[in-house]
This record gives sequence, C-alpha cells and structure tokens, in this order.
Amino acid sequence: MPNIKSAKKRVLVIETKTLQNKMTKSAIKTALKKFDAAVEAGDKALATSEFTYCVKKLDQAAAKGVYHKNTVSRKKSQLATKLAAMA
Repeated sequence: MPNIKSAKKRVLVIETKTLQNKMTKSAIKTALKKFDAAVEAGDKALATSEFTYCVKKLDQAAAKGVYHKNTVSRKKSQLATKLAAMA
C-alpha cells in the first residue's frame, strides 16, 4: 500500500480508469455480438447499422487508448469482410 499522498491518489485514479476501460470493452463486445447475430440472421439492413455503430465505438476506444490503433483497424477490417460476404 502506498504511503505518499500522490501515490494514494494514483491508485484511486487507476481504479477509476480501469473501470472505464472495462465498460468500454464490454460495450464493444456487446456491439460485436449484435453485429454477428445480424449477419447470422441474414438481415443486411440491421447488419449495416450495427457495422457503423461498431466502427464508431472501436474508433472511440482507439482514441481513448483502450485499444491499439492497429487492433482497431484489424477488427474493422474483419467486420467489413463479414458484411461484404453477405451480399
């Protein structure tokens, strides 16, 4: 346990940031599952709207530093490939 005041504050800040990161990752996983479900159902319109939502959330996560930009780019590419395979 830290004894210095600034170190104690850092512990609290890290806990807060960790929770925010977990919330962001959870929201992205949920969005990805909804997209996959739309693709499996064959609903092109729903899949397209879910795709745009997923891309938006992934870009926001990359901007916040939750995911690395290359990871986000790879995930977006995989989503686009799935969407294109529906046609």
